[in-house]
Amino acid sequence: MQKPVVLITGIAGFIGFHLAKRLLAEGKYKIIGIDSLNAYYAVSLKEDRLRELGLDLPESYDKSCSKEDLEFVHGSIEDRALVMDLFRRSQPAYVFNLAAQAGVRYSLEKPFAYSESNVTGFLTILEACRHHEVKHLIYASSSSVYGNNTKVPYSEDDPVEQPISLYAATKRSNELKGYTYSHLYGIPATGVRFFTVYGPWGRPDMAYFSFSKRIVNGEGIKVFGHGKPQRDFTYVDDIISGLTALMNKPPSADPVPHRILNIGNHTPVSVMKFIQTLENVIGREAEKEFLDMQPGDVITTFADVSRIEKLTGFRPNTELEDGLRDFWKWYRAYNGD
Repeated sequence: MQKPVVLITGIAGFIGFHLAKRLLAEGKYKIIGIDSLNAYYAVSLKEDRLRELGLDLPESYDKSCSKEDLEFVHGSIEDRALVMDLFRRSQPAYVFNLAAQAGVRYSLEKPFAYSESNVTGFLTILEACRHHEVKHLIYASSSSVYGNNTKVPYSEDDPVEQPISLYAATKRSNELKGYTYSHLYGIPATGVRFFTVYGPWGRPDMAYFSFSKRIVNGEGIKVFGHGKPQRDFTYVDDIISGLTALMNKPPSADPVPHRILNIGNHTPVSVMKFIQTLENVIGREAEKEFLDMQPGDVITTFADVSRIEKLTGFRPNTELEDGLRDFWKWYRAYNGD
């Protein structure tokens, strides 16, 4: 019996890699991944993630490389011809759109990169799903769409019409496009709002990663908002559990087969407590420079996860210290410490 095909965009990224690893371990699917391997952060880390999935990367992989149940395509989701051909020949049953230009602060410096990848790229995926029937499209949104909402925890029904960064605006734009395409063409789609994801194989631009590097090197760290902002830090394995639980639960067509769901830890902690926990895990205290909030940063993120829990039974279960210990163990091994 032929295995159903799962297409993962951004497969060399942090969440895409972990999702592919989980699905490959289950052995029930054929995974096709696409990634542009852009240089927002070290391409070598993205390549190492692909190797961890079992791919033997050739010196030149402009087209693709593969192993049993896994194919990697090097390319951008903005490339309409490439994406349409990929859908035509693979006929994916499930699509996870995780490719995006990440980073709230970087969006202030490189706005067009966000428009191209997050907005145009997602439109290309929607058009492909329109012309090739899929069982479920699951696409990444972000807690940043809530802006500076003062009501907590953040519920999917809260107003999200005042994003305070371009990154957040692109994610909200995608939610609106997702609804429109579901309404017009009946595409079963779920937008998932991630809350501050962390863990092994993470992004070097994330605070826990850069803080670890600086602490190890004896360098000071910058603590924005004087350590007072709160974040709903969510371990990557919990995120993946939420995504896989959603796969075979597409939204009902009554009235529109589209929904938005939070995936978070439901336990926000202050940035200062987060730093102290990281210091305890590493066994070294950081020299800190306390600064004001940066443009685009929000004061609090706090996920109400009751909706996804009711739908799938999903509930995050990783304590912050345990998750940071797992990250630190990986970090030391990856860097040869």
